[in-house]
Amino acid sequence: MLCWQVRRPGPIDSGPMDKVRTAVPEPAPGELLVRVLACGVCRTDLHVAEGDLPVHRAGVVPGHEVVGEVIALESATAGEGFAVGDRVGIAWLRHTCGVCKFCLRGAENLCPRSSYTGWDADGGYAEFACVPVAYALRLPDGYSDADTAPLLCAGIIGYRALRRASLPPAGRLGIYGFGGSAHIAAQIASAQGAEVHVMTRDAAARELATALGAASVQGAADPPPVRLDAAILFAPVGDLVLPALEALDRGGVLAIAGIHLSDIPSLNYQRHLFQEREIRSVTANTRVDAQEFLELAGEHRIHLTTRGYSLDTADRALNDLAHGRFTGAAVLVP
Repeated sequence: MLCWQVRRPGPIDSGPMDKVRTAVPEPAPGELLVRVLACGVCRTDLHVAEGDLPVHRAGVVPGHEVVGEVIALESATAGEGFAVGDRVGIAWLRHTCGVCKFCLRGAENLCPRSSYTGWDADGGYAEFACVPVAYALRLPDGYSDADTAPLLCAGIIGYRALRRASLPPAGRLGIYGFGGSAHIAAQIASAQGAEVHVMTRDAAARELATALGAASVQGAADPPPVRLDAAILFAPVGDLVLPALEALDRGGVLAIAGIHLSDIPSLNYQRHLFQEREIRSVTANTRVDAQEFLELAGEHRIHLTTRGYSLDTADRALNDLAHGRFTGAAVLVP
């Protein structure tokens, strides 16, 4: 099969990935083998390729927003609700131990023995991929394969970040950065009654935010026209933490959605944190998050802005992502 492997982690312009042909993977006990129908291109893939995240598997195949068709399953998976021909999703979270204190209290995203698709195990920048049946996701109807793919990380993590931000009913939400995840989270928040204000440097992203009904749109570090009840930082830019905190009203929460963030400048307690403002990180997601979000996506039609690339050009897709050459989400279609 055709796939891409991260052979030399480093700047995307240096060509850290190689396009290779390998054998089709064989599903282990308890796994499904799927034919990849579409795979989203996530900024986390870029962090894996560029070495911002430490190497967990040498030569890993990136990709964790996988829409696939089940083509084989081990006998151990029989009766667990999947059959050959089913359409399934493969997301970032791949395994948790199930017995640690975090798993037992419903916080499996914090499991110290967790593993991840496209980082610890091969992912969807390939024609075929495997997934443990317990972590395969059922997908909502009404979306094409290409539109479904970004829901599987950009959508799920955006939903997790929205929950972490503790936005009150009909509250004012600030969104910093407006890429693949942000443009989905904004629509979920709006559908739930929020007033959404977007801060982003990119002119095309500002146009998209306006088209999606944002109450205001301005530059990345500009103050919104109102005090915010909550904010989510999607851009991996630590410098934006300060203006985001300053924009919060009393008791407001800033959720940082990325797995990687550049250094945060020094905070001033009175300007940035006093009056019970909070900063919260977001670490992966639970399977409950994933199912809740995908059910919401089935109930509320989400407008997905995607840019299609062939699997042959996955390196160009990541390069375009790194250099901000498109709005919304990129999707690989084998």
